[in-house]
Amino acid sequence: MERSPEEVNPSEAAGLINPNPRTDPIRDPSRITSSSASSLSPPEWPTIDGPLGLSEQDALGYARKFFGFGFVLLPLLWAVNCYYFWPVLRHSRSFPRIRPYVVGSAIGFTVFSAVLASWALTFTIGGERLFGHTWDELVMYNVADRYGLTGWI
Repeated sequence: MERSPEEVNPSEAAGLINPNPRTDPIRDPSRITSSSASSLSPPEWPTIDGPLGLSEQDALGYARKFFGFGFVLLPLLWAVNCYYFWPVLRHSRSFPRIRPYVVGSAIGFTVFSAVLASWALTFTIGGERLFGHTWDELVMYNVADRYGLTGWI
């Protein structure tokens, strides 16, 4: 026998709407779905392209090369290293042999970006006010005039 909505008392109505209001995947591990479990578990592959990517041994070689070449004035390779090995950077306990190179690349790129941004802002904001009469020797837009390279055109 079915009851009309008027016959249902408020405590039964709360149970019909949401029978277990405290159940969520964080507090109740039995309710973890496969999609949320994949974000909690360590990655199987060290690169962002998954099974199409490199084996762990090849990945170690590439991570080491990207990290090393970042010191030879190619710091954008540090950013590439962080992007390509994002699963290693994201999960702290995965691939312990590769992780020092990827974390080092992240730190190196962060320091490089901060130095580059401060250098650019110093020259952009400060300019002639900050450097005074040495500003003419620092800027590059008058090099052709300084060495007489504009007369031959």
